Amino acid sequence: MRVLVGDEKRVAEGFMHVALSACGDSLCLSSQSGCVIVSKGIVIGTGSNSPPGNVPIERCVKDEWPAYFRSDRSCCVHAEERAILDAVRHHPDEVRGSTLYYIRMKKGQRVLAGAPYCTICSKLALDVGITEFVLWHENGIIAYTGDEYNVLSFAHPPK
Repeated sequence: MRVLVGDEKRVAEGFMHVALSACGDSLCLSSQSGCVIVSKGIVIGTGSNSPPGNVPIERCVKDEWPAYFRSDRSCCVHAEERAILDAVRHHPDEVRGSTLYYIRMKKGQRVLAGAPYCTICSKLALDVGITEFVLWHENGIIAYTGDEYNVLSFAHPPK
């Protein structure tokens, strides 16, 4: 992982703001996530977290799953999944070697990222050839290689 500085940081901040605007499309009742996939300086995919089919729900059930439930506890499709699907559908030849930028909001405020933890998204990103994950942490904007993000996600204790 590396902390982005200088021009690389300024470019990442711009794409993070695009991802932040994607949060506005989220229908999640818990927190809103936004993601963009970038190739050669151009956004090729966007996504936000929402229930499947973007069908609004009345309540979030993630806290109702039993403690032994070992998969994703969210009732939403992840923003990263949606952005990857969007990029694969519309720019299939540009996905390999691209960068994923992810951000979350809660109650209208940007939430700083924690440690990588989502093996669903890390595996999907690796499978389509995304080479970098970028998250905004307390100590700056951090870029992870796809492999590194995947290893760290698997090392993260289950929620």
